[in-house]
Amino acid sequence: MSTEAGKRVGRPTDTAKRDAIIAAATRAFFDRGFAATSIEQVAADAGVSKVTVYNHFGDKRGLFAASVENQCETISGHFSIREIPRGSLRERLTAIGEAMVAFLSREDMVQFDRRIAAETEHEPEIGAAFLAAGPHRMKRAFSGFISALNAAGELDVDDPELAAEQFASMCKGMGDLDRRFGQPSDPTENRKRIEGAVEVFCRAYARH
Repeated sequence: MSTEAGKRVGRPTDTAKRDAIIAAATRAFFDRGFAATSIEQVAADAGVSKVTVYNHFGDKRGLFAASVENQCETISGHFSIREIPRGSLRERLTAIGEAMVAFLSREDMVQFDRRIAAETEHEPEIGAAFLAAGPHRMKRAFSGFISALNAAGELDVDDPELAAEQFASMCKGMGDLDRRFGQPSDPTENRKRIEGAVEVFCRAYARH
């Protein structure tokens, strides 16, 4: 068997090991926290050696960053700009606002946000890893969508990133803060915020 053929055969095993490590690490980090999680325990839970963990991720911080990115990928599967249906500008913005608020209202997202915030108090780099893997990536996607609408002549926006932040902030309103502190999501208030956000956004940026 050639070396190249050997590499092809080995890849599924390497991928399976990496997936097992990330799954074990994610459970440990979000159940016990960053400080209380050890590479040794993650390796044991994943059924691999410590050397394998280090070879894949370098150190515990690299492992945590990979776990955060994986969790963000899993959660963000529930919200994608690419899946927004066709329709008028207002209809598409409303669909984005509804998807965004539904995504942020998910219990797993609220719990994830709380855990990251708690860990960031002790390890600022954890917050940076989360922002890069989750919110900042989603902001780039929405900014790109706004840029496309701008190029198509539907919007007149000088700063797509600022416009993306403005729309997201209006859609979330105080609801995001309420959920973080244990209050249930209010569908009626969510709908009012989204309708208001679309109205204000279109008045500010829609070409007439």
